[in-house]
Amino acid sequence: MDCDKAIYRVYGYLDGELTVWRRWSIRRHLGKCPPCAQGFDFEVELRQVISSKCRDDMPPELKQRIADALGLSVPPDDASSV
Repeated sequence: MDCDKAIYRVYGYLDGELTVWRRWSIRRHLGKCPPCAQGFDFEVELRQVISSKCRDDMPPELKQRIADALGLSVPPDDASSV
């Protein structure tokens, strides 16, 4: 795998959307290519920061509406855990 393909597929890799073969191929490339590995590490860290810092609280009513739309049966007092 070359750098262009690795960069193109890294987001699919991070999202768990690739086949086992493509995941292996990217891991192999990252192990041999320090610039791509550094970019990958940056993307992983960026996702962690976004995940930990960018959280909005939703009103329980909205959570319940989403659960209802997805067909989940959530008691009203558990709507905050949806």
